[in-house]
Amino acid sequence: MVTIVTLDPQNRRHRRQAAELLVENFAAWPAMEIARAEVSTLLARNRVCLVALNEKNDVVGLVGGLPDYDGNVWELHPLVVKKSEQRKGIGKRLVTAIERAAKARGAVTMMLGTDDEIGATTLSGCDLYEDLWLKVRDIASLKPHPYTFYEKCGYTVIGVVPDANGTGRPDILMAKRLGKRR
Repeated sequence: MVTIVTLDPQNRRHRRQAAELLVENFAAWPAMEIARAEVSTLLARNRVCLVALNEKNDVVGLVGGLPDYDGNVWELHPLVVKKSEQRKGIGKRLVTAIERAAKARGAVTMMLGTDDEIGATTLSGCDLYEDLWLKVRDIASLKPHPYTFYEKCGYTVIGVVPDANGTGRPDILMAKRLGKRR
């Protein structure tokens, strides 16, 4: 049984485990010092940081959210689930929980970026400055990529940042409407 809770800033074990998940799953956090700094950033006062805890009280998932555009839009960043626990619904539960938390704070839109650094989509390796919207419309997976997970969670591709991670390696921007502004 997995429980989703707010990451307790005082729980050093959970903070370490959250940082380990980042190192294990993302090239952006190649070392524990960098991952620990990211976890500390996620715990800032204006942000939300949630973790999924298994029956042993170990962190098996992490999601963060931060407000932008005067709180109308929140960014989902990052989302990570322990490799051995993936494809068990934990990621979807974390996404739902961060959306609920953002909506409770006034968000009407949740957005995210999902990089294609490994040629996993048809947007990779091509010139996105030519016929951009046709390429976005016809996006497809060439191998597993997180954008398909987010589509299943109700997100829509709203744009790309060409060459965000080097030539031919875009960031795919996605968003979801959470509700109307109060």
